[in-house]
Amino acid sequence: MKKKNQLLKALMVAAAVSISGAAMSQVEIGLRAGANFSNATIKDANGKKADTKLNPGWHAGVTFDIPVADEFYVQPGALFSTKGFKTSGSGNIGGASFSGESKWNASYIEVPVNFIYKPELGTGKLLLGAGPYVAYGIGGKLKTTGDFSWGGVSGSSSDSRDLEFKNDYKDGSDNKVIYGKPFDAGANLLFGYEFANKLSFQLNGQLGLVNIVPKNDGTKPDAKMKNSGFGISVGYKF
Repeated sequence: MKKKNQLLKALMVAAAVSISGAAMSQVEIGLRAGANFSNATIKDANGKKADTKLNPGWHAGVTFDIPVADEFYVQPGALFSTKGFKTSGSGNIGGASFSGESKWNASYIEVPVNFIYKPELGTGKLLLGAGPYVAYGIGGKLKTTGDFSWGGVSGSSSDSRDLEFKNDYKDGSDNKVIYGKPFDAGANLLFGYEFANKLSFQLNGQLGLVNIVPKNDGTKPDAKMKNSGFGISVGYKF
């Protein structure tokens, strides 16, 4: 009986390896890169919305199309992506005050997990997808023309400061400006077309669902800030 159980376990392991190997052999690995047009929805403690503008940037990384049913795929990925926003004039944004112009270029490592429907259309395939993403802030740059004050750091005239990500303003570094909390998450939408030669184009939309305003010396913020944006990208499957 013991030998039969061992044989049964060995057969089950062999079957699992065989099935997973067959599934992995169908996975399509791709490269993806393109332009971002990002913004942020920012409200102060009184609910007043800041006047922010689109900020151009870029994204690049790898994707993995995993078949789960006929014409349906799960597509995880790993991307470097820039986000942020622009301001002009004068006003207040959460814990910041500014005059002149500012450009917030925040850098993230992003992991989207999209659910893709790829029906045949002409000689290629239509791309329809949606899913969540998680991202982690790793740095960036703030460029200003004028004056600003944010999280205890101030600058004036034509200035450039490194951005960082902290969960509390009190943990900020000297001569760096905190963009927000490191962790971000939200939802993706995509629409595109994949040609027969595996080249594809798609439009991407993104809505952040996490308030990334840091605490202020342990106090939970009343202000709110959420990333958002859209983009266009080109991809290639191997």
